[in-house]
Amino acid sequence: MPKKRGNNEGSVFRLSSGRWCGQVSHEGHRQSKSFITQRECIDWVRQSRNQIGDGMTYASTQVTLGEYLDGWLITKKANNRYATWVHYDWLARGYIIPVLGDIKLKDLRSIHIQGLYTNLLKSGTGIPTLRKIHAVMNSALNQAVKQDVILGNPVKKVELPKKPEKEMVILTEIQVSQLLVAAKNHRLEALFHLAISTGMRESELLGLQWKDLDWIKQIVKVERQLERPHGDGIHFIPPKTKKGRRSIKLGSKSIEVLRDHYDHQQMERITARDAWKEYDLIFSTRVGTPIHQRDLMRRFTLLLQEAGLPHFRFHDLRHTAASLLLNYNIPLIVVSGRLGHARASITSDVYGHLIPSMQDEAAQLIDDLVTPTAVMIDDSVLLK
Repeated sequence: MPKKRGNNEGSVFRLSSGRWCGQVSHEGHRQSKSFITQRECIDWVRQSRNQIGDGMTYASTQVTLGEYLDGWLITKKANNRYATWVHYDWLARGYIIPVLGDIKLKDLRSIHIQGLYTNLLKSGTGIPTLRKIHAVMNSALNQAVKQDVILGNPVKKVELPKKPEKEMVILTEIQVSQLLVAAKNHRLEALFHLAISTGMRESELLGLQWKDLDWIKQIVKVERQLERPHGDGIHFIPPKTKKGRRSIKLGSKSIEVLRDHYDHQQMERITARDAWKEYDLIFSTRVGTPIHQRDLMRRFTLLLQEAGLPHFRFHDLRHTAASLLLNYNIPLIVVSGRLGHARASITSDVYGHLIPSMQDEAAQLIDDLVTPTAVMIDDSVLLK
């Protein structure tokens, strides 16, 4: 009578088909898997025994990637911004689970993940999206390692395409004038004006409320952002960092443009009557509701055409604002504060190449400081 295998014991034998089969007993259950070569089979048995020896339970060895991601997403929903969770959920259910979801977590290898990435690239998925998928996989499997569900994170062995560099478009002062001239009397003239004069993000501009504006002190406060995560309703969320919640000083021209905008909006409120939805937004639709980002982009594209300017992103107005300030030697710390960067070093990393060179001034200054000067002391000439 054959001896019954005890817990954590394994065996390797050849099947009639010629393939090799490995078996491991674990908590009263027998796990089996077949391989083409004996070496692969022996390695699998050895790894399985090591995992059991490190405390892995039988239940955890049966969890699929899809099941694990379901639980991981529940945790993320409780601990992250809603928009962030929606994005994670969209990436996991749209790209990862349909392809790799049925693989048991303990059997997931880097070759499976690399294959997913390769097929996604072939099907036209962009590198930025692929890198976000990678980030979700890496975060989820790092957590699985901490929970002793797996011993190592296979994502770390996957080769990821390099992040493409985004082309930063900076408008010249003449182009800024062209844009603002074309925006004159446009329904959203004030929005385009503030985008350039403050460097606020699109989501911050669309989240501004009239209560955020101090007409007397000429200050606008950034307290929230408008988000529509993958079309899932309207969400007003606070800035991601403490420095993101900030006060920005406005010039007299900005205040004048905002006053005209306010008067125009009051007329729209009267016209809309009962259809008006009160959000207290500075920039809204004709019935008071938040402006959709797609609609803003459409209007912005038409404005660029009218101004005779090449197409560029709305976000490039933020880059332009930073460039204009730095070109006029506004201190980096001031520019960083207006942009809402968490640290001035971020501003320096992004826009450092735009800061005017002061090498000529520095060279002349140091020369003046070290050039000897004749000094008279008791009818003697000394060099200083």
